[in-house]
Amino acid sequence: MRLALGVEYDGSSFSGWQRLTAAGAQAPDGSLQTALEIALSNVANVPIGTVCSGRTDAGVHARCQVVHFDTEVVRDMRGWVLGVTANLPRSMSVRWCAPVAEDFSARFSARSRRYRYRILNRVTRPGLERQYLGWERMPLDAQAMHAAAQALRGERDFSAFRSAQCQATHARRNLQDIQVRRVDDEVIVEVQGNAFLHHMVRNIVGSLLMVGRGERPREWIAELLQGRDRNQAGPTAPAAGLQFLGPRYPRQWGLPQEVCGDE
Repeated sequence: MRLALGVEYDGSSFSGWQRLTAAGAQAPDGSLQTALEIALSNVANVPIGTVCSGRTDAGVHARCQVVHFDTEVVRDMRGWVLGVTANLPRSMSVRWCAPVAEDFSARFSARSRRYRYRILNRVTRPGLERQYLGWERMPLDAQAMHAAAQALRGERDFSAFRSAQCQATHARRNLQDIQVRRVDDEVIVEVQGNAFLHHMVRNIVGSLLMVGRGERPREWIAELLQGRDRNQAGPTAPAAGLQFLGPRYPRQWGLPQEVCGDE
């Protein structure tokens, strides 16, 4: 039997999603994946491994990470949700559990993934919600950032926004949408794409901040994209402001509405 889980977490105290130890290890290693697998294994009373929709880096949060796992253990869906959550660190929680077809993959069945980056834009640093915000003291022109960002839409080579540690075989990705807007003293960047390179969103935000501060013209983002040189782009924005909103799947899989809709 294959089951899918929707998991939310505060990534502040974790090393990132990916397991750092060998598969099946039942000792905490600081990763979100291991914490979840230990909790699942405790509920099932047998070792359980997971596959996620998209890895997140150290310090990055998730509204609805989707994972799947296989098991012969019978529990009702409510039992999985409550049992696993009870065994997780307090900064992690299971939102839902749903049975899926044997050919469903949390990773490969996803048609898109969505991220949000929040920037507090005021003179003083954040006190509240500091683990969920980037911070910029200089005034930002959100309209200029939005206009510049539109050059990134479509299937492109994102080498200019790819970290040196990226292990992807190529840098082509389809950025389906990117929006930048101001809400009071926050500037919010939201992106949706078929997949993302290592640090890609944070590197895009770091470059857009330079446009927002007036240090670079709007056309600069398009020039970076064309140049494909990471050394010419802006710095990587801090992890704290980034939240993985979740993947999107075709409706055929019967998952909750928050992760369905892309055909």
